[in-house]
Formats: sequence, C-alpha cells, structure tokens
Amino acid sequence: MAWEEWERAKAAAAAGDGTRMQLNQAGTGRSGAADLVVHQDDLGAVGHEAFVLHGELRKKADIAAAGAGNDASGSTMRAAAALKNNHLGLGSELESTVEIWTSQVKHVLQACAHISNHLDYSKKLHARDDIGIAADLRGRTGPVPVSVLSEYFK
Repeated sequence: MAWEEWERAKAAAAAGDGTRMQLNQAGTGRSGAADLVVHQDDLGAVGHEAFVLHGELRKKADIAAAGAGNDASGSTMRAAAALKNNHLGLGSELESTVEIWTSQVKHVLQACAHISNHLDYSKKLHARDDIGIAADLRGRTGPVPVSVLSEYFK
C-alpha cells in the first residue's frame, strides 16, 4: 500500500466512512438479531429427531436381512447366492451392493446415535459451564482482563 493510500484510509476511518471493527460485541444479522442462536429446546428437538431416525433406519434399511426366515441371510443375499451358483456375474455384484449398503447404513446409524448422544451431553455440559462462568464473572468488580476471557475460548 502506498503512503497516499494509507493516509486516505486513515482519513476515511477518522471521518467515520468505511468499515469499522467492533470488539465489544458480536455482529448482528439482517434482522438485527445474532446470526447464530441455539436454544435448549432446539438442541433437544434435533437430538430427538436423530433418535427417531436411528430407530426407523435400523428397522427399515436392513436389506441384507430383508425377508429373512429362520436362516441367517435375507432374500437379497439368497438371491445373490442363487445368481452366483448359476455362474451369473450379477450375483457377486448384488452381494457387493448389499455389503456396501449395509456398511453405509451402519455409518448413518452411528452418526445418528452420535448426534443424539452428543446433543444431550452438550446441553448438560454447557449449562454447567454457563453456571461456572457466571459465578466467576459475578465475583469480579470491574472489567474482566482479556487473559481471563481468552481462557473461556480455548
């Protein structure tokens, strides 16, 4: 940046033109409210939906065991075995598809369980943290040093 540009930028900042930095508060969204607001009820609803999705997905997405009777494999895997026994390449491809599908379903189930459990844990943890931070800040007289505040952001 040339010296003249720097001087113009300083003059514009002093005149109140241009963008300014605010360190004393978070910016606001278009509606005048904060951009990100999460309430305990919101977290509970997301956790509940993850729990419901987990249950429904576990019941309905198991194509490997679909139509399973007393034997260990379902109709899809039995069809794959029958196709392979008749020397059709489609049998091994169908078997591979079921294995990949089952793996992906397990990953989604794990993610749903993780979301549900994590949100329950997070609600409790952050409520405890808020109580502790409020107690720390309430006991002070005057501004809180930056070094103390920065500890809360680690």
